[in-house]
Amino acid sequence: MAELRSRRSNLAVPGSNPRFLEKAKGLPADQVFLDLEDACAPLAKPGARKNIVAALNEGGWGDKIRTVRVNDWTTEWTFQDVIEVVGGAGANLDAIMLPKVQDAGQVQALDMLLTQIEKANGLEVGKIGIEAQIETARGLINVNQIAFASPRIETIIYGPADFMASINMKSLVVGALHPDYPGDPFHYILMQILMAARARGVQAIDGPFLQVRDVPAFEEVAKRSAMLGFDGKWVLHPGQIDAANEIYAPSQEDYDHAELILDAYEWATSEAGGKKGSAMLGDEMIDEASRKMALVIAGKGRAAGMDRTSSFTPPEE
Repeated sequence: MAELRSRRSNLAVPGSNPRFLEKAKGLPADQVFLDLEDACAPLAKPGARKNIVAALNEGGWGDKIRTVRVNDWTTEWTFQDVIEVVGGAGANLDAIMLPKVQDAGQVQALDMLLTQIEKANGLEVGKIGIEAQIETARGLINVNQIAFASPRIETIIYGPADFMASINMKSLVVGALHPDYPGDPFHYILMQILMAARARGVQAIDGPFLQVRDVPAFEEVAKRSAMLGFDGKWVLHPGQIDAANEIYAPSQEDYDHAELILDAYEWATSEAGGKKGSAMLGDEMIDEASRKMALVIAGKGRAAGMDRTSSFTPPEE
């Protein structure tokens, strides 16, 4: 967990807009994905590939995770997207996002193509990860196999708009709760994606909220998936970044407490601490299950660059 790379905010940047590509470098998003799919008109895609290669090679991205979303395998653009972007800027690229993943075979096909390009260009084989986006009913049914389809898989992502169209859902504000629906219509979908990601040991990312200027509504929706355990969310506007970074990181109080649990449990199970299987931290009993829960929170806090504000002092005998 301590080595987890933070993906609290995943900023979408159209590859066809050089000005937006340049601006994204200075924004505080954990990850940027430079988009060749929905954000680019068909006639703009060839030029967008060149823009993305140039932007990646120019640098200036800091510690951001650099991802490119290619077109899905049902189109005529996918193979050329991958060849041009990875062949031209593979050394400065962290992952390829594959949209509308239907089954494990589509992930494996991308893995094979990436391996060939890496070998042909002298890149480290396996260096570039894959982010699989679930946007259809078929993709959700196959999400468990998709998660285990390749060792390159780094995230499983929910794509709400296309998914809603896939299942003929009554028009709602994409990703939001709705007063006409008794409960949360997206809970099942989110949990399926989360379970697949956790079983595979990778990150789960929530999809976009399209009302980009309504930050309070974005926060409401983001808190839902953060509570379930999602690691981050797409952001479509710079105004959503700070909210995502805060919501998908633990609070300072929770982070400090998690670190205290880890220190206290390590001491209690040591020779000096009496080799105990459980111990008291103030009025709270902690044990191995407590340690596991604390690892999750501490890992997210460390990945987000948080600093602890308290320290553990062993109790006096």
